[in-house]
Amino acid sequence: MFAPDEYLTLGHTAHPKLFENQKYVWDALKQIASYLQFRLKPEIRAELVGKPFISNAVFIGSGTIVEQGAFLKGPAWIGENCHIRSGCYVRENVIAGDGVVLGNSCEFKNCILFDEAQVPHFNYVGDSILGFQAHLGAGVILSNVKLNHREIEVSAMDGSIATGLKKFGAIVGDGTEIGCNAVINPGSVLGRDSIVYPGANFRGVLPASSIVKVRQNIQVLTRRENASE
Repeated sequence: MFAPDEYLTLGHTAHPKLFENQKYVWDALKQIASYLQFRLKPEIRAELVGKPFISNAVFIGSGTIVEQGAFLKGPAWIGENCHIRSGCYVRENVIAGDGVVLGNSCEFKNCILFDEAQVPHFNYVGDSILGFQAHLGAGVILSNVKLNHREIEVSAMDGSIATGLKKFGAIVGDGTEIGCNAVINPGSVLGRDSIVYPGANFRGVLPASSIVKVRQNIQVLTRRENASE
């Protein structure tokens, strides 16, 4: 249960070693810093639009476009044919695959994005893993710290599993879609090909091919002139 290949297609990352011999999928988060320390060879092969800030601790593959206004602090390893849009903030220990969108006003920190993951608008991705073709709608937040700052646990059918992490956002499986302005709470694990409705506030483990619905009570009234609402 919670093995990496239950949620992620390891053939859709150039960094499958991060997941070797890992019992739980989130254990890869503990390896990112040391992996980059020993394997990262900084080089910029990308097309730069204007003058984005890119530190000397970043690798960017060919075909990737980096727009002016992006800030890549690193260490970071970005694949080929990605789009890094203006206002994107790539902090420390970020690994992104090929064809990834890192969007405007989005922040990334200690995370792994598999090929073709899309994070296009106003998102926070910290201490999280996004699978192949996972997509975050505008304003989605992957919250990574509990309010009491204690160790994060994952809820399993037979009890909670201690992760050994005080910062852990979410695992978002291959092909999963999260709607606009949803909040995914710390330690959540979302299975493949699932959907989370816009505005949802989700915590826990979501089985593959599930839908998280949000039901609202909405009234539509006729506006009356000179009447208080």
